[in-house]
Amino acid sequence: MSALIASGTILIIILATDIGRRRITTMRMVRSVIAVAVVIAIFVDSFPTKGNDLSLQLVGVGTGVICGLIAGVLLPAYRDATSGELYTIGGIGYALVWIVLSSGRILFAYGAEHWFTMDLVRFSIDYKISGQDTYANAFVFMSLAMVLTRTAVLLAKMRKLNAQGTGGGQLPQQSATGASV
Repeated sequence: MSALIASGTILIIILATDIGRRRITTMRMVRSVIAVAVVIAIFVDSFPTKGNDLSLQLVGVGTGVICGLIAGVLLPAYRDATSGELYTIGGIGYALVWIVLSSGRILFAYGAEHWFTMDLVRFSIDYKISGQDTYANAFVFMSLAMVLTRTAVLLAKMRKLNAQGTGGGQLPQQSATGASV
């Protein structure tokens, strides 16, 4: 249940702050890091390290980093030609990455209780995974690593655009009709 709530919370925060045209600000970056800290404080009750527990949790982190990099690529950044402010545009591809991964975590949690409970128990015994806290942590850490990686990608894009000054990374100005000029 904790993994489901954490995944849902993170999904809502990310979609609310990244979908559409959004200004890149320090607060936007800090908000993501604060959300990660709060989720860890609330949802990570223990840190199992027996058997292969640590390995499974690290797989969650690694998967989150890879998915965060993919999400970051799908979140283009540019400098507005008029205001000089930095913006991102989160579209359907970006949203789908987050939705599919969050749905996958929810589906796994449901399946673990209803569809493949005995297979998961057998897997846990065979691979020396101590219990559901390890799986929950792996999914929470995956979500958090994804958020932090996306934040790091945004910071890198922000730095690159700032280094380019007002000349690079701009979208064409839009006329009143929306056509590029």
